[in-house]
Amino acid sequence: MSQAQASTSSSPSPELDLKQMANAIRALSMDAVKKANSGHSGMPMGMADIATVLYTKFLKFDPKNPRWFNRDRLIVSNGHGSMLPYSLSYLTGNAKITLDEIKNFRQIGSHTPGHPEVDFDAAIETTTGPLGQGISNAVGFAIAEQYLNAKHGAEVDHFTYVFVGDGCLMEGVSHESCALAGHLKLRKLIALYDDNNVTIDGTIDLATSENTQKRFEAYGWDVSEVDGHDNAAIEAAIAAAQKTDKPSFIACKTKIGYGAPTLESQPKAHGAITGDDEIAGARKNLNWPHAPFHIPDDILAMWRSLGVKAPVNVPSFDVDLSKLDGVIAELKESFAHEKPNKATRQTSGACLEKILPALDSMIGGSADLTGSNNTKVAVSKDMTAQNRGGNYINYGVREHGMAAIMNGIALHGGVIPYAGTFMQFADYSRPAIRLAALMGQRVIHVLTHDSIGLGEDGPTHQPVEHLSALRAIPNLYVYRPCDGVETAECWELALRSTDSPSVLALTRQAVPTVCEADKVNKSSLGAYILEDCEGDEPEVTIFASGSEVQLALEASARLGGGVRVVSVPCMERFWEQDSEYIQSLLCNNSYKVAVEAGIRQSWDRFIGGHGTFIGMKGFGASAPAEVLYEHFGITADAIVAAVEKRQS
Repeated sequence: MSQAQASTSSSPSPELDLKQMANAIRALSMDAVKKANSGHSGMPMGMADIATVLYTKFLKFDPKNPRWFNRDRLIVSNGHGSMLPYSLSYLTGNAKITLDEIKNFRQIGSHTPGHPEVDFDAAIETTTGPLGQGISNAVGFAIAEQYLNAKHGAEVDHFTYVFVGDGCLMEGVSHESCALAGHLKLRKLIALYDDNNVTIDGTIDLATSENTQKRFEAYGWDVSEVDGHDNAAIEAAIAAAQKTDKPSFIACKTKIGYGAPTLESQPKAHGAITGDDEIAGARKNLNWPHAPFHIPDDILAMWRSLGVKAPVNVPSFDVDLSKLDGVIAELKESFAHEKPNKATRQTSGACLEKILPALDSMIGGSADLTGSNNTKVAVSKDMTAQNRGGNYINYGVREHGMAAIMNGIALHGGVIPYAGTFMQFADYSRPAIRLAALMGQRVIHVLTHDSIGLGEDGPTHQPVEHLSALRAIPNLYVYRPCDGVETAECWELALRSTDSPSVLALTRQAVPTVCEADKVNKSSLGAYILEDCEGDEPEVTIFASGSEVQLALEASARLGGGVRVVSVPCMERFWEQDSEYIQSLLCNNSYKVAVEAGIRQSWDRFIGGHGTFIGMKGFGASAPAEVLYEHFGITADAIVAAVEKRQS
């Protein structure tokens, strides 16, 4: 009996008919797509044999306990073929994916959406659909496994399998992540390539002439090629892949829409196969005379015999945050007492110097900007092919791959990933940042050089629209602290946000310490009064974030006692406060000014259409930071002039 086939009762396991088991996947996929009149039949029909061999011969999983931590992970990168994992979940007896859920494919409120959305209880390990993300997530899963295995041994010892198609491999992010996987020799990562020679527009020679196998050999992967409909060949290839000291890439020559009488191997098979004659012909070709959605008892029994029973009392690998309170309090006291005049990227590094020894389940990194991002500290050790337990990844110049890999690390569980790059390159990372927000994963992006304040590198490197663009992503917290105290508070909030990713927007230029070490995490309010006015109502309210808070305070000192200064480290958290608190800062008759070295777009909810915005209206320029702030009119003088003009 294979590790994937084990009886969970006293009855003997049935003899498996792999051909008919695979045909059950094909039939369910056709039936669900037909009923929805929407979807993608071709991939699940083409990959059914590969999936059947993997599940019957290799995959370590417990259908009754889909969250078992030491299970093998299966990522379906070519997520348009979502009926493949849904069929597998139903057939193996997953309680959440019932036959009714299969019948409700792509319908509102179902657990079977058009593309897989992470749902551990349904055995869906990650959200895929945007091509290239799943294969990159898989690299993150494999990194997390090797890191935890180095720490815990057999308690975390499993494979990561990934189904991947031509579209995924054309996307550039797959190059970034797979090159790193080869460099790190992630030997427990096995990719099963649906090598069907087809994309939507036609055969792949329309758009590419690369030798995919040679490409993966160049990355340092173990590469093999098999007939994707030859069960014995597939089994032999996976068995060999499990024994290599490299990640493995198995090119499985398949026929998209396998069994369809006129569409098999045709580009049109990529999408919905819904024609009555085509489906009837496929049923005949597959020797599947059964009614729609009907799986004969004997075939269902074969599928339900698979899996293993997870051990009882499995250790918890949840990250322990119990020491965080003391560490953050110590950091705030230190910053408030010493009052450093440092960039927030530097005070962020100082935070990590204290946080990492207290939380030993964090994996850091940088996209070739370690010294600039300050993400590597004394306890950081490089993860390499020789040191799998290292807690720092040199991602290289691979921002998109880095972000997608971090998503996989977070999804695996047991580890908090963080990594840095310049904020301008959030554009390269954005698709993966968006998916982290969609999936509700704790991923921390340390984005330094957050404004024109980076200076001489010029407008190509100076983010102006990026803060607003990132704030537009639902369920993403964008933190822009003004000094070391707020930086420590924002790190705490990011680490405690278990179901949201975070961005730490940090300065290159030095900023003064302006906050005190309050016992309350004031940044958790999103916006708060840093310096209040005389009397009950302010005449002027100045809102500012990050490096521009000091300008607001300087302007306030010159304008007199009627000015209130509000620090806004996180807009998203502010809008989550109760209406009374929000109104206490916004609903007064004061003249409102916002100051930020970016564009206005995300500030109108604070200052309204008639408020004044001191910031950027276009791109930056190349010059020292102080010259740029003067040139673009982001100064205390500009704030004072705007207020005095209004009051005159």
